[in-house]
Amino acid sequence: MNAFISRVTARRSGALGVIGGSAIMGPLAALVLAIVVFATQSDKFLSGSNFSLILQQVMVVGTLAIGQTLIILTAGIDLSCSWIMALSTVMMTGLTMRSGMDPVVAIVVGLLVGMAFGLLNGWLVTAIRLPPFIVTLGTFSIATALVHIYTSETINRLPGVQTYLGNTFTIAGTDITYGSVVMLILYVIVWYVLRSTAAGRAVYAVGDNPEAARLAGINTNRVLMGVYAVAGLFYAIAGLLLVARTGVGDPNSGGAGTQDNLAAITAVVLGGTSLFGGRGLIFGTLIGALIVGVFRNGLQLMGVESNYQVLITGVLVILAVSVDALSHRSK
Repeated sequence: MNAFISRVTARRSGALGVIGGSAIMGPLAALVLAIVVFATQSDKFLSGSNFSLILQQVMVVGTLAIGQTLIILTAGIDLSCSWIMALSTVMMTGLTMRSGMDPVVAIVVGLLVGMAFGLLNGWLVTAIRLPPFIVTLGTFSIATALVHIYTSETINRLPGVQTYLGNTFTIAGTDITYGSVVMLILYVIVWYVLRSTAAGRAVYAVGDNPEAARLAGINTNRVLMGVYAVAGLFYAIAGLLLVARTGVGDPNSGGAGTQDNLAAITAVVLGGTSLFGGRGLIFGTLIGALIVGVFRNGLQLMGVESNYQVLITGVLVILAVSVDALSHRSK
């Protein structure tokens, strides 16, 4: 048992111990290459205003990807993240504008809704032993229906408290949103938890070998429940950032967010987290999210149609998963 925990700890330390370690160099090289390519294709790409736009786009997908990373580390996957985000969004805005609830309390309710859906996913995975793919496909449909049952209209004229994170401050002539800073802080917190706490070791151990983790004394069901609940919280935070960015509560954000769903999974895989569980690094996910944001932005500046942008994102997913599968097979 101790040997198993030591092996997982060694792997975790190798993956997360140094932000600039070899495991992160591949995604970082891909990001730099993408920036160089798009900089040669558009004079606007390297402008401060364009980088500000990329960060605003990345802060939503990047926060979704944090929750997705935690689940994929346990060898699961969450297809419901975009609609959990949308449900949290319309709840926190609708309760404020339609029911007169204090906006701060409404935000808390929205965050709790996200956690509740995460707990539902975790319970179905652990108690009934359903595959995460099937569970989250089902809750995807449930959350979609609940969003449109609650409202079919965009909720606007929101109070400043709910849109505050969309405000900006200026660094070197570039506007940075407070929401982007929040996203980066969340990455640092999760990095520390995964790297330096017993909970982080348990997440990696369960993803690496759940039966061995159970025999080593880890309550695997509790770990999975916690992972799915925390992931749901991150989806709800992404919803708050989406509200801050757009200034509205949009019931169709989950539909548009289906692309964000794909983008979040893409970011995780491009960042080096294995779909087989037990291997990955959270800062790799951040770089993966930046790669997705740079590709989206660069292709838009080049005038590429949105359908082709989705196509290219799909190709990136297949390539990244293929590399992961071949690496896993060789080991």
